Amino acid sequence: MAKFGKSALLTLIAALLLSLAAPLYAKDRDSKCERRVEKAEQNLRQAERRHGEHSKQAEQRRRQLEDARAKCHHERDHDHDHDHDHH
Repeated sequence: MAKFGKSALLTLIAALLLSLAAPLYAKDRDSKCERRVEKAEQNLRQAERRHGEHSKQAEQRRRQLEDARAKCHHERDHDHDHDHDHH
């Protein structure tokens, strides 16, 4: 096989592998994001049970939950913008 042919084949294989890996990475990141939000929700419920719904501990956990949700939303928006930039 000619040198150019090998390079083209290797480039094609690399592009194929990257195109397959990207959705897997996004799915893994989304699942980590969901776990982070679920953990924050659990922490909020626990703080509400232990200290009361309007306690400073519950308020702190509520802010952490909002931050976790916002971070997930930001990551999804960033991916959506990134996908449209390259198509």
